[in-house]
Amino acid sequence: MMVVEKVTIEEGEGFKMNIKILNKNKERTSFIINGVDAVFVNTLRRLIAEEVPTLAIDEVTFIQNSSALYDEILAHRLGLIVLKTDLKDFDLKKAKGKKNPMNKIVFKLNVKGPGNVYAEQIKFKDPKVKAVYPKTLIVKLAKGQEIKSEGYAVIGNGNEHTKFSSGLVYYRAVPKIEISKPLVAAGAIKVCPKHVFRLSSKKLEVVDLLKCDLCMACVDEFPDSIKVEGSKTDFIVYVEAWGQLKTKEMVQKAFDILDTKLSELDKGVK
Repeated sequence: MMVVEKVTIEEGEGFKMNIKILNKNKERTSFIINGVDAVFVNTLRRLIAEEVPTLAIDEVTFIQNSSALYDEILAHRLGLIVLKTDLKDFDLKKAKGKKNPMNKIVFKLNVKGPGNVYAEQIKFKDPKVKAVYPKTLIVKLAKGQEIKSEGYAVIGNGNEHTKFSSGLVYYRAVPKIEISKPLVAAGAIKVCPKHVFRLSSKKLEVVDLLKCDLCMACVDEFPDSIKVEGSKTDFIVYVEAWGQLKTKEMVQKAFDILDTKLSELDKGVK
């Protein structure tokens, strides 16, 4: 994979962290982070998934509901609709968005059957708030059925409810592969499911290290010829957005939250 961006972060004595972007698009970003341990990377993962704030429907009042679904089921489906979130428009100083009136967006959903009811039919007071996936199906209405409802979308965190989670984050250690007997281990090219190896002059060599997912199939087959282990300081991180925020925003906000938490801890210790 080609590195398209590189960032170096230095904090205090002896700490230096490098980030190399491997792949980046609208919905998914992957990068290598060097100079940290698994605790740091897992902390970053949890911050992105659980503490980066997003917008979701949280309070619903049904004035009329003659659909086939109970109020509770409809409210649950409304809450899981992915909403575009611009964090600059909200007051994020208070952790619980639902307690801050500045972080509430009024919505209404008034529809009559027959026909499908989609996320795009929800009307928000703020025109910038809309469903990321407009054709998300909420319910099907028969002739004569009707839904009249209103409520609030609020800013929240994934540790309150998964509907506020900004995306999926996972990581793995950068692999280290040592081939001590390249002639003997030539057969590893057949057992590797990720096509990490290739043959050169009948000798085994690594062609794409980052494809290795540490499955150890090659080691099981040739334990005396190949050694594979995961790095303790280098990790590949994958960030996939649900759509409320861009992956870059998710990572940047997670680092901001971490910096704030460390500052609060430092003050508390002093």
